[in-house]
Amino acid sequence: MSIITLTTDFGAGSVYVAAMKGVILSLCPSAVIIDISHEIPPQDVRRAARVLCEAAQWFPPQTLHVAVVDPEVGTDRAIVYAEIGGQRFLAPDNGLLSLLAAKTPPTKLIRLAEHSYWLEPVSPTFQGRDIMAPVAARLASGLAPELLGPPWPELKTIDWPKPHESPHCIKGEIVEIDHFGNLITNIGAEMLAGRLTDRRVRVQCGQYETWSIYRTYADRPRGTLIALIGSGNRLELALVGDNAAHRLGVGLGTPVTLFWE
Repeated sequence: MSIITLTTDFGAGSVYVAAMKGVILSLCPSAVIIDISHEIPPQDVRRAARVLCEAAQWFPPQTLHVAVVDPEVGTDRAIVYAEIGGQRFLAPDNGLLSLLAAKTPPTKLIRLAEHSYWLEPVSPTFQGRDIMAPVAARLASGLAPELLGPPWPELKTIDWPKPHESPHCIKGEIVEIDHFGNLITNIGAEMLAGRLTDRRVRVQCGQYETWSIYRTYADRPRGTLIALIGSGNRLELALVGDNAAHRLGVGLGTPVTLFWE
């Protein structure tokens, strides 16, 4: 069984998604296609990179992840095949794989250059269908990645914001807002080792603040702003039973600071 995942900014129910699936299944009928997300905000490479980094690790080894969030489609930017952390990826080299590579360096990088594995003619505005989908199908059918093109030296990077730590505080920011309006930060649980049960910690998010870090959402009454470690192992803030982002008017980039007093 060959698993291929798709992550795009095409939108749910898009004919573009259907076209890519049709190409894959025409060339590899046995492929199992899984949708990670087609609701990436248009051209939001950072959001797509975070989604891939969060989701890919839970798939069986050697799953092939195809990601098409490509503001520079049709230009001379590279499309690459990458092996990272036991998973395989096809994506434009625009920073989409940079968060994965920051955690685990790639063990193989290849630029797609062999046209015989593509559909012809290639649309300059839909290379997901005409290049990545047929290449994914052929890889799923057993094609050796080395036949796709020459080695690629390194992936394009993105400047990801990093939290800063001092003896009595940690400063980070909101980097993601989930479907429920929970505010997810770039402060990882590893930075809070030994401090998670410390009731003296004050968590400030913009003009709002809360005390302590809780285990789960229901640990406090409805309408309470709480901090907790979410499923992605990062600090998040939530408004119990409500949408914190909408109710508080908090957005991406809002500073979050933990103080120990």
